[in-house]
Amino acid sequence: MLENDLILERFLNARGATMSAADVVALDALLDHSDNDLWALLSARMEPADAALLPLVGYLRSI
Repeated sequence: MLENDLILERFLNARGATMSAADVVALDALLDHSDNDLWALLSARMEPADAALLPLVGYLRSI
């Protein structure tokens, strides 16, 4: 989904080179979602079931 790709591209351009191991794990878990669920998370229509994803989802929503 283009919307997801644009948000993730901005994130990776901004923080990709400085991501911690925990960030990589969170991003990997986030990318396990379907495109529609990922968009629902990024557009604040849905909250992540895993509280560990909240910081990353919050950051992605802000960019």
